Amino acid sequence: MNVPPSLSIELNGIPSSLTEVFDSISDTVFFVKDETGRYVDVNSTLVSRCGFERKDQLIGRRVDELFASPLGQNYAEQDRSVLRGQRIIRSRLELHLYPTGQKDWCLTWKEPLFGTDGRVLGLAGLSRDLPPHLPVARDELGGVARALDHVNGHMEEPLSPELLAQLADLSVYQLDKRLGEIFGVTTAQYIIRTRIEAARYKLTRTTEPISFIAHDCGYSDQSTFTRQFKRSVGITPNAYRKMYANLRERNP
Repeated sequence: MNVPPSLSIELNGIPSSLTEVFDSISDTVFFVKDETGRYVDVNSTLVSRCGFERKDQLIGRRVDELFASPLGQNYAEQDRSVLRGQRIIRSRLELHLYPTGQKDWCLTWKEPLFGTDGRVLGLAGLSRDLPPHLPVARDELGGVARALDHVNGHMEEPLSPELLAQLADLSVYQLDKRLGEIFGVTTAQYIIRTRIEAARYKLTRTTEPISFIAHDCGYSDQSTFTRQFKRSVGITPNAYRKMYANLRERNP
């Protein structure tokens, strides 16, 4: 999911068609939450997995009121971080254990929803189950998730396929194979993609100098960051920031 960061909505008046699109997709949970982290819209899949019959039984509740500790607290902290505008979550590998007892590995996306004045109004997110036919050993996914969480939590530090493979308790070849099966990228490509995605968010949502963003995203100097960003995105960080600013001016 790639929710436009400039999306402006009134959370108490979201068109019903927004979640109706997801109601018939049984392997995907979709939700919208307000600025306090309370559900304002959900799809039918989330309702059934939480053991309810109607959507209104979920509306107004927080995730930590539904999911057992520590998962509920972890999800709630994710929400708070997104709502503070500090991060976005894209393709995060997680184990979900629902109140009904159903569990499986999934990929989660969460992004803030902004009003026209730039204020965070809430967030939108989805979690999609890993396909059951995916040729990846489920018993290895805990280690893979641990390695990927390290990338997201220590982006400014030196990262290497060897370090992540050690954290995952796999060889570099095995980790490359697992990430290829799940994301279609190698470990080294996953590190670059995560850093560049974080940089894109910071360039459009903060006024931090590009040199600071480069450091925060793990690049020792701005020139190295600029080369990698242009190679990945097609334009320089400064041009990307200006392009986004121009788009916002034309579409306030």
